Amino acid sequence: MRVTVSEVHDLATALLTQAGLTSERSKATARVLTIAEVWGLGSHGLLRLPVYLDRIAAGGHPADAQLDTVTDTGPLLTLNGHGGLGHWQLHEAANQAAERAGRFGIAAVAVANSGHCGALGVYAGDLAQRGLVSLVFSNGPAVLPPWGGTQKLLSTSPIAAGFPLEHGPAIIDLALSTVARGKIAEHAQSGIPLADGWALDSTGNPTTDPVAGLSGMLSPLGGAKGFALAFMVEALTGGIIGPLLSADVPDFFDAEQSGRPQRIAHLVLALDPAITDGTGDASAGARRLADLAERTETAGGRVPGSRRRTVSAIQPDDHVDIDDVLWAQLIERIA
Repeated sequence: MRVTVSEVHDLATALLTQAGLTSERSKATARVLTIAEVWGLGSHGLLRLPVYLDRIAAGGHPADAQLDTVTDTGPLLTLNGHGGLGHWQLHEAANQAAERAGRFGIAAVAVANSGHCGALGVYAGDLAQRGLVSLVFSNGPAVLPPWGGTQKLLSTSPIAAGFPLEHGPAIIDLALSTVARGKIAEHAQSGIPLADGWALDSTGNPTTDPVAGLSGMLSPLGGAKGFALAFMVEALTGGIIGPLLSADVPDFFDAEQSGRPQRIAHLVLALDPAITDGTGDASAGARRLADLAERTETAGGRVPGSRRRTVSAIQPDDHVDIDDVLWAQLIERIA
């Protein structure tokens, strides 16, 4: 079904508000879901909304959760999300990171005890459009075994980075599994077999069955090196922020655990490239980033994220394709 951006945003906002979130938090969450759809990341768009709504209703993402300050040194801020939905919490964290990086040149905002926050590239892109370099990390339920192991230990360990460029930011957004778990969920819903090398079943054997893969494990991107990077992300989130390591996080897709808050962690780092140059030239960093992008294209490549529309260019009357059954299911939820 082909619908407009405003229809996607309005429906998601209405359902989240109906579920108990404030209008402001509903809009912030719906914005992330909508941008994911525009970017072709359906696995992190409306596909997840029914699960969010069910978890909110069951208490797994308390609708009235607050975002409280735990520690504030100025450039470092630690927040407690009390199990709430991560989209609006990470939106606030990114805003705080931008404001503090403007004051201090660097900022780190940690969000502890939170919930799933969607596509990390949205937050990295927002910071890049404000002229900042950013890194964003998160954890979640364990789906990756250690390299050579057969037990779930790490989440997909998603990571995103944003770099400001004149014609639209460079955005790196990826999971450190061979494929994002949301993609496995998409295949499970549609019944399409998985590609070889994407997933393992619960016993650690390779599988192309999306249902077995969703309840089983994912293969780390790049083998042992991918696992090492995933370990790094876990250490930066569940490890130093917490309160849970991924192996202890309730499974997002397990309906029997809908009432248990995920209690996962996010970390946003922001740098002002106007003050990082070694000679003190405020514009040198921007020039070199532009040069890097130009050389990438001249060499026959493309800048990461360049195929995606910049957030500022997305218009309410733009169109996106949504699965007919999913759209009908969401419409039916309107009271």
